[in-house]
Amino acid sequence: MQTPDDIYENGNKLPLIEEFYSLQGEGFNTGKPAYFIRLGGCDIGCKWCDAKFTWNKQFHNLTNVQEIVNNALLVSAKSIVVTGGEPLSYNLDILCQKLKKHNFETFIETSGCYEITGIWDWICLSPKENNPPLEPIYNIANELKVIISSEKDFEWAEINAAKINKNATLFLQPEWSVYDKIISKIVDYIKINPKWRISLQSHKFMNIP
Repeated sequence: MQTPDDIYENGNKLPLIEEFYSLQGEGFNTGKPAYFIRLGGCDIGCKWCDAKFTWNKQFHNLTNVQEIVNNALLVSAKSIVVTGGEPLSYNLDILCQKLKKHNFETFIETSGCYEITGIWDWICLSPKENNPPLEPIYNIANELKVIISSEKDFEWAEINAAKINKNATLFLQPEWSVYDKIISKIVDYIKINPKWRISLQSHKFMNIP
């Protein structure tokens, strides 16, 4: 359930964990310079999550959206990636409206389990089986990125591929902690099922945020 508007002043404040300038490390836009906005709070609880520090939104101070936008204006890139946690836990309309006034491209990475808010140039849907996406996001997502930690995850990937719109690009991404064990299985699977592409967490290989 999305958080009450009165706590976050109708989207004027958000629980910011961190913001940083880097390169997009995974998926369709790998290598693209972008300013990352990471929001706290997630109730999905993936056991392999590499950002468990984001789960409890109470650990993170509320930050005025205008302050976030002002910080983004200090970097060269005009692309913004909003991630989490689960960023759609919050009303992102005001954040996106303010970013768009400065001609930023807006990208979001989401599990899709909450209603879409905000204005997005690119939606990366990364569905989680324990809290599946709402149906409408399948029609508008630009990218489907399914995390593979074991062979059973291929079935979940195909369930989502059957729902996604025909224009979306399909990715399978090895879960980092089991990369060495699962990568060959993903390669073999994609060779047999060529509608898929592979996504690697290149930022981890490069040792950048």
